[in-house]
Amino acid sequence: MDEVRLDPSGPVLITGGYGTVGAEIARMVAADTPVLLTGRSPDKGRPLAVALGGEARTWDLADPTPFRADVRAVISSVNDPDDRVLRATVAGGVPYVDITRWTSRLQRATALTALLRPDSPVLFSSAWMGGVSSLVAAALAADLGGAERIEIAVRWDTADRAGADSVEFMDRLGVDFEVVERGARRLATPLTDTRTVGIGGAPVRVARIDTPEQFTFPLTLGATTAATRIGFSSPATTRALLALRRTGFFRWASGDRWTPVRRAVLHSPGEGGTAQVRVDVSHRGRTRTTTVTDPLGQHHLTAVGAVLGLRRVLGTDGSPAPRGPVFPEQHPSPAQAIDSLAALGVELALDEGTDRAHGEVAS
Repeated sequence: MDEVRLDPSGPVLITGGYGTVGAEIARMVAADTPVLLTGRSPDKGRPLAVALGGEARTWDLADPTPFRADVRAVISSVNDPDDRVLRATVAGGVPYVDITRWTSRLQRATALTALLRPDSPVLFSSAWMGGVSSLVAAALAADLGGAERIEIAVRWDTADRAGADSVEFMDRLGVDFEVVERGARRLATPLTDTRTVGIGGAPVRVARIDTPEQFTFPLTLGATTAATRIGFSSPATTRALLALRRTGFFRWASGDRWTPVRRAVLHSPGEGGTAQVRVDVSHRGRTRTTTVTDPLGQHHLTAVGAVLGLRRVLGTDGSPAPRGPVFPEQHPSPAQAIDSLAALGVELALDEGTDRAHGEVAS
């Protein structure tokens, strides 16, 4: 049995703490508290841990060898398919932030957590970019007095860095998923329902993708429509993926035998780019739109979401820490939370709209 015990003076444990996103999280967290980085190959993470004054240890989630540590909090930045990190953290009463689960795994994890009935905070922050999009949506909904329709459009920079877990998150383009539209539930197919929206002053073709906030927004914010779409900085990449979807590639190539081929299509990271996300919230004929821009890229913006999540579960963001399972958009003061984004290098541009949701310019 893994044992993760609460020590308020201990380090913050970051699973996958020396990966693409985990290393960014570690650098930010280490400015305020010691860090413990874990993964399958701690020798790779030891130089980073030493530079940050922390420690690197082995915790291979595919290896049954038990792991034990005394920590202040846990940030899970790698996939936890058997809920080992979640179970050990909840059992030890340790504040927990998870940024890695796609929708079906999030649903299972929230059910498990409800059965375990923890008093410690359990923040499922796997919405786009570590829950940053959810915080922005919640702030806009609070400003409007409600949220009937929430639409998120992501511009993925093909020049940016991306880790293996990001690709695994994306690698479900052949699996339909449930959405809520106008109060009714239906199945949506990935890379359908395309439209062109303005993101950062440029038109971007976007299409549906399965993300956890489409499951949580109707439950937490009362949205009767919740939609997340993704497009790419390279129009050619967007056209290629849409063409592959039309051929049925992501369905007939969904088996394990085709995994390397699919991952090759989805994973071609560069050295760095700019992350941009547009969030539109509509209520009673009024719309608020905010564009989030991180010049340091998607991995940095995700790490920012994780750090805000850590502050939430520790109660160091100006609001008392929650009890039990919560989602990022349930922050008691989301506007205060997103005010912290600028200090972490993230830019927000707010536009006031009318009832023309999501700035659509073509269908």
